[in-house]
Amino acid sequence: MTTLQSVPALGTHPAAGSLPSRAETREQLSKATYDLLVIGGGILGISTAWHAAQSGLRVALVDAGDFAGATSSASSKLLHGGLRYLQTGAVKLVAENHFERRAVSRQVAPHLANPLTFYLPVYKGGPHGAAKLGAGVFAYSALSAFGDGVGHLLSPAKAAQDVPELRTDNLKAVAVYGDDQMNDARMALMTVRAAVDAGATVLNHAEVTGLRFTRGRVTGAELKDRTTGDEFGVSARLVLNATGPWVDHLRKMEDPNAAPSIRLSKGAHLVLKRTSPWKAALATPIDKYRITFALPWEDMLLLGTTDEEYEGDPGQVEVTEKDTAQILDEAAFSIRDQQLSRDLITYSFAGLRVLPGGPGDTSKAKRETVVTEGRGGMLSVAGGKWTTFRHIGRTVMKKLEQLPGHPLGEDYEPVSTLPKRLPLPGIANPNAVAHRLLVDGPAPGPRMAADTAKHLATHYGSLSFDIARMANENPELARRIHPDAPEIWAQVAYARDHEWAETADDVLRRRTTLTIRGLATDEIRAGVESMLFK
Repeated sequence: MTTLQSVPALGTHPAAGSLPSRAETREQLSKATYDLLVIGGGILGISTAWHAAQSGLRVALVDAGDFAGATSSASSKLLHGGLRYLQTGAVKLVAENHFERRAVSRQVAPHLANPLTFYLPVYKGGPHGAAKLGAGVFAYSALSAFGDGVGHLLSPAKAAQDVPELRTDNLKAVAVYGDDQMNDARMALMTVRAAVDAGATVLNHAEVTGLRFTRGRVTGAELKDRTTGDEFGVSARLVLNATGPWVDHLRKMEDPNAAPSIRLSKGAHLVLKRTSPWKAALATPIDKYRITFALPWEDMLLLGTTDEEYEGDPGQVEVTEKDTAQILDEAAFSIRDQQLSRDLITYSFAGLRVLPGGPGDTSKAKRETVVTEGRGGMLSVAGGKWTTFRHIGRTVMKKLEQLPGHPLGEDYEPVSTLPKRLPLPGIANPNAVAHRLLVDGPAPGPRMAADTAKHLATHYGSLSFDIARMANENPELARRIHPDAPEIWAQVAYARDHEWAETADDVLRRRTTLTIRGLATDEIRAGVESMLFK
């Protein structure tokens, strides 16, 4: 077990090329007048800031918590076309989703996404027949131009070889299709880095305490640095409210009489240790509209999700006993009991989907983006889905460009002229990166372990070499954080110096997944905090 005594001793000086200090960033934010202030560091706000900075606008991005600290790191970790949308006849939407999915996983961030085969089990008495699902997965793969193979039916025996925990009683057939998987927190973080590389100024853990007004128009925000208590302000020609579940809270700062614009749906997930290897994921139909997923992810099994209306405080959303029971019960349709033992659960998390306001079952509601303009000129945007994060960023920018009076001015590049598939930082073939990490190890010291090399390559891409250099220069940083995990202490130092990590949760829950995998012991948490605050 890792102990406090084994935490690497680091100097107080950050590494060369490190981020500016929080004090320097606060000063920069308070002295400049920005073209666009984005409030909200979820993927929607991050993507908009990225595209705005690419356009040549002076952009600031702030968030009360960490980047991707709420729903954007509580997703099902999928880049997918949306198989269930075929059920409602949304063929064009599925084709658009597939286009974005392929762009992200193949050209924009192949180092952060990987293909995943899905099995759709067809049980006797289930909501869909084999012929219908077989035709459905064929159509789904056709809308992806068969880029992931041809959707087809598979025998139960063959499926059970790939997923040993598959329940085969009354299993008639298995439909097969392909999508992609990612680490949502790291994808968001790399997009923040891309925005900064394009010129944006960003600050997490900076809470908006009020809005600035000039002749009735919103022209900035008052903020409080949650890490120090320092108060400061940011001025901007235009303010974008991208606070997700909190979007109406900020709209009421602009106009106390603002009517609700959204409703919220809670999606809960469970993370379990796997009892056997899985070569494919399961997507099991629960009823006519809902599917429950069992996803091999980060050497774990991810189960979920739920979909029910949520009316509480967005900051208090949590997984309840009812959620846990529902997820396990639904998983039991297709997974053997031994894999669903509660003793295997290492973590649970819940996020809030932002849906358009109005009546109806949340599971049938469209995952569309809601855009409203307030009486003070603040634009509020919420909703959408992870797969189309780049498309949403472009769509919001087009909306900003078309606002009456052109508050952004006209001296910038329209989003329509920007490169369509600009890659995220670190883009590289992860297999090639892992090979280099193994071959180029320090001459006098031990070579990097294979699992660590693979882990770094698939979470950082070519930026892995920066982490490897830190480990080479200080062998203490080359040691594992936990004996059962591939992560090394150099990642903590890197998160502190280059990835805006301020708290242990920033490191253990989002820069890495040690918390999710049940490996963030008290000793490790204390060691991370010690390293962060040296």
